[in-house]
Amino acid sequence: MTAVESTATSSEEYEALRATVEDFARKEVAPVIADFYIREEFPYDLVRSMGEMGLFGLPISEEYGGMGGDYYALCLALEELGKVDSSVAITLEAGVSLGAMPIYRFGTDEQKARWLPDIAAGRTLGAFGLTEPGGGSDAGATRTTAKLDGDEWVINGSKCFITNSGTDITSVVTVTAVTGEKPGGGKEISAILVPSGTPGFSVSEKYSKVGWNASDTRELFFDDVRVPKENLLGEQGRGYAQFLSILDEGRIAIAALSVGLAQGCVDESLRYAHEREAFGHPIGDYQAIQFKIADMEVRAHTARLAWHDAAEKMLRGEPFKKEAAIAKLVASNAAMDNSRDATQVFGGYGFMNEYPVGRFYRDAKILEIGEGTSEVQRMLIARHLGL
Repeated sequence: MTAVESTATSSEEYEALRATVEDFARKEVAPVIADFYIREEFPYDLVRSMGEMGLFGLPISEEYGGMGGDYYALCLALEELGKVDSSVAITLEAGVSLGAMPIYRFGTDEQKARWLPDIAAGRTLGAFGLTEPGGGSDAGATRTTAKLDGDEWVINGSKCFITNSGTDITSVVTVTAVTGEKPGGGKEISAILVPSGTPGFSVSEKYSKVGWNASDTRELFFDDVRVPKENLLGEQGRGYAQFLSILDEGRIAIAALSVGLAQGCVDESLRYAHEREAFGHPIGDYQAIQFKIADMEVRAHTARLAWHDAAEKMLRGEPFKKEAAIAKLVASNAAMDNSRDATQVFGGYGFMNEYPVGRFYRDAKILEIGEGTSEVQRMLIARHLGL
């Protein structure tokens, strides 16, 4: 698979990128992903191909091995992948927005030069360790600690639900940890880079999950893990704030992925409605099916407009936190609703692993939870309305 063209800035270049990823998703991902999903196996060959295409480096400058594109280009790719499979799409989304972007946004020149070229090329993956077993949405309740001992940080604690953290090609995890106390009280939270294989740093076996079964998700453990003090990412005490800004961008990416799943449900349902016959007619001839699929298309279309709006504001340098929350909320709802309706259109076959809509149904729910639950999105929107 050849690399996509770099620096997608015009509508023609965006369309060329979209078409390239669509072709890859249909020809390379679709024929094999169900087997990976059933075996709960990470698709290394597909990740390698996406790396060769330049997808992991889309929003990263050419200086650090990227394609010199932008976040809108990444989201276009995520939507196309999401139409076929969410495990592959989330591997790309987390690899870029959570693995690469914290280093790209806040890292030193040395940190960028060390980690980004391999991540941008898909040769390695990065991960971000924020969530903890007792924290969930309350990321400020971080218990993992990092204390300076001479020229080293000593890290102790654990993280959970961390994507891309335990693959054979995972190279680094950015970890949030309490590094002190703020002057006015409260926890000082910083972000620290922990290379894979560092003594004391271990990962659990893969979780047994409802969906995203071909992606890598694990719990992380830190037992007196020592890394150089130069592994501090960004400013000490700003780790939580840094991650919140990364999360705003990531919500647009998750929205795009969600739209892909929602549109994939429409596409599969349309095909099936033409092929499946009942009472002597294709089921698409019946108004009950027509209206259901029409509603599915409305959801996908509306959610697409929402992530486009948020992405455009972001690229113009305008505030986009509220728009990102709206996009994530609307798109994840659309994915969940469309997957439920698509399964209904397929009837008994929708409950079989043989058909992709069953996989879509299992994958959709986490989109209402990961990178900020639907309740958190509503809280953010209300806050921006002055409530």
